[in-house]
Amino acid sequence: MESTEFIWMNGTFVPWNEAKVHVLSHSLHYGGGAFEGIRVYKTAQGPAVFRLQEHMQRLHYSAGVLGMAIPYSVEQLCAKTCELLKRNKLEQGYIRPLVIYGYGVMGLDPSNAPLEVIISCWPWGAYIPVEAADIKVSKYIRIHPDSTVADAKICGHYVNSILAVLELKGSRYHEALFLDTNGFIAEGPGENFFMIKDNEILTPPLGTILAGITRATMIEIARDSGFTVTEKRISLKDALAADEAFFTGTAAEVIPIGSIDDTPLGDGKAGPISLALKTAYLDAIYGRNTDYNKFLTFIK
Repeated sequence: MESTEFIWMNGTFVPWNEAKVHVLSHSLHYGGGAFEGIRVYKTAQGPAVFRLQEHMQRLHYSAGVLGMAIPYSVEQLCAKTCELLKRNKLEQGYIRPLVIYGYGVMGLDPSNAPLEVIISCWPWGAYIPVEAADIKVSKYIRIHPDSTVADAKICGHYVNSILAVLELKGSRYHEALFLDTNGFIAEGPGENFFMIKDNEILTPPLGTILAGITRATMIEIARDSGFTVTEKRISLKDALAADEAFFTGTAAEVIPIGSIDDTPLGDGKAGPISLALKTAYLDAIYGRNTDYNKFLTFIK
């Protein structure tokens, strides 16, 4: 992992190697933190952050689920992110805002623990560097929505994702796929799921999945491109019979899916609609289609 020069931490820009928390920080032991993943892209108009305000709004929401009152507004977090990118001279890469309960109390009630608010950034390439991913349905299900707040981006949720990723170690698969508690398609460990059948695009509804910002962007782009996008429950049987499928996510961007549980979708390669939507998405995030510059915060 490449580093940059500075991390913004509790209101101060500190050198990368000096950004530290105590080993008895509450979130380290119990997983009660909130985070975001954001990308910055090198465009012809300069570095541009993808949907910065929406990500920081969701950070506030996720933190609020855990009783965390972030002492910085959405606007302040956006401004500090832009300043951090300029200080680090980072034109393209990944941004990780993080809010955790720090050192001060132990036990499950974190109410009196201090908050640590951190923003870091670093160069980062493709998350799943393949033309079409071969995926496997995980033996683990997506966290039951009645056991947590499923649409909050909470650190502890990702133990579920870690288990699914570790399950694939040493196999031929590039990524996992979660079913929900009722056996319907949920999402990947860090991605939302879309399938295409007879030119209609289908994606699981909100409720058991993260309300992905890239997911929302893809729905808008697909509808602008003339496609019908339907949010509905998708059975595994339906997914295996899809003409095409793809994942979306901030880290993953748009990843066509070649097969599910060794069943090829179409010819087992990236499908034409998936590739067209991927191109449209890349045109948007790199500022090549100015109709979508509303998604970009340009670093001046």
